[in-house]
Amino acid sequence: MWCLITRTLEFLAKEAKCMTANQADANPCITENWKSIDWIQTRRDVRRLQARIVKAFKRKDYLKVKDLRRLLIRSLSARRLAVYRVTTNKGSKTAGADGQVWKTSRSKEQAVKDLARKDIQELPLRRVSIPKKNGKKRPLGIPTMISRSRQALYLLSLDPIAEAKADSRSYGFRVGRRAADAISYLHKLLSRKNSAQWILEGDIRSCFDEINHQWIEKNIPIEEKVLRKWLKAGYIKNNRLYPTDKGSPQGGIISPVIANMTLDGMEKVLYETFGYPGSRKIRETKVHLCRYADDFVITGSSKALLEEKVKPLIESFLRERGLELSREKTLITHISKGFDFLGQNICKHGDKLLIKPSKQSISSVKQKLKDTIQRMWHSPRMLVKLNAITRGWCNYHRYINHTKTFKSLEKYMYETLWRKAKREHPMKSRKWIKNKYFHKYGNRDWIFTSKDEKGNIQKQILPSSILVKRYYLIRGEANPYDNDWKYYYEDRYTHECNRINRETIYKTWERQKGKCSKCGEEISLDQKRYHLHFPKDNVALDKKTPWQQAHILHTSCLKSRVFR
Repeated sequence: MWCLITRTLEFLAKEAKCMTANQADANPCITENWKSIDWIQTRRDVRRLQARIVKAFKRKDYLKVKDLRRLLIRSLSARRLAVYRVTTNKGSKTAGADGQVWKTSRSKEQAVKDLARKDIQELPLRRVSIPKKNGKKRPLGIPTMISRSRQALYLLSLDPIAEAKADSRSYGFRVGRRAADAISYLHKLLSRKNSAQWILEGDIRSCFDEINHQWIEKNIPIEEKVLRKWLKAGYIKNNRLYPTDKGSPQGGIISPVIANMTLDGMEKVLYETFGYPGSRKIRETKVHLCRYADDFVITGSSKALLEEKVKPLIESFLRERGLELSREKTLITHISKGFDFLGQNICKHGDKLLIKPSKQSISSVKQKLKDTIQRMWHSPRMLVKLNAITRGWCNYHRYINHTKTFKSLEKYMYETLWRKAKREHPMKSRKWIKNKYFHKYGNRDWIFTSKDEKGNIQKQILPSSILVKRYYLIRGEANPYDNDWKYYYEDRYTHECNRINRETIYKTWERQKGKCSKCGEEISLDQKRYHLHFPKDNVALDKKTPWQQAHILHTSCLKSRVFR
């Protein structure tokens, strides 16, 4: 009897094992747990295909480019990476029209499997409105999770081509470029004695919402059926379906790249008319373009040149794409009067160019700080929120002339905190309030402190302690997906690393016994191929960060971190 039972159990165990193996073969995405995926290797596999796409594109072998893009879209690594991006960004908890959000590993694994299907139906976008700085509202379309993942998947194959075709002086929504590059380039253009004196401040009216669909379908290298589904999906607002006849919806992952590719070519049009860099004609006209997304600046030698020749040329370029300049925000200004661009005020006093935070940016951050103090005074996370606002704003403006502005902001923060403390304790003396909230650290007194939820003491970040930091402009033709520029990007990372105290680097290297914190291989400080990394929660604004928080790793290991 027992022998029969044992044989029966062995037979059932073998059958269950076979069924599990068959299911795993049918669905390879679920054979491996989502949390155990090697994301570094996944990212490297995708990067290798992207580099091959760029190499084939440079040879003008467009059939090879098409085959490699199809291979990348169908690869398992790319599908995993697309789902990873959608489920880890800020909008991962925001549902689309279907109300679905992927939180569990099982749902993410299933999403990777669904991305391989060709019969995915595009649901309409959920339309919401977010406030703008001028008091108006900007429409934002929220796609479903599966639509976001599919856009992220196609973006992996589109971005290398977009970078290869992009204008050299376009800095918005591009890998490895940011607003500091645009400001640094404008400083290079306008800081000389013989620099251009007139500026055309350009702004495109409702750029994302007005792009011509026919132009997108002809010029964006994505499968026409897939692209048309995204563009014609429509949107739902107040339980009513509206069609979309033009524009690329704001909120889509691929929309910024489509907008960038729509505006690419503006620089070439200007150079063909007014001469290429280095030519005699361009030295006379001094026409140069600096663009960040749909905001751009064009320099010129005279007001008449910008108004009669440059502006009509730009309007003709935009008209082909269904766009037009905003009459309110498109201005022609003399450099001595100054102009605002990307939150900075650029003005020339005589022969000296000064770049500092704009008045609107200063008033905006002050209002944020004031509202946070008023709303979260009794919360243990108030100082965490204040430090986050201060850190973000100061890090953005630290590459320009900010010393006086930062001291003024620090004074404003002290006065606001002091007034709030006195209102909360009207019966207490000033000495009591000072001893409770303001303490001395090092050589600085009157530093606001509080305790967080765990009882740890948090201290206020002082903007005046942040020193001016020089920013090194990225080369215009650099492409992060091109292997020819690999060592250039590694040197940029290494240069940023070497700005930090050398003692911190050496102590961290000793603590890790000379090995990389990611791959475990040895690191040589003489090769200049390393990076000192701080956790995001403990990023410091000065050189006083404890070296125990940092870890050192290869530059290649840093670049392979997924969507850092």
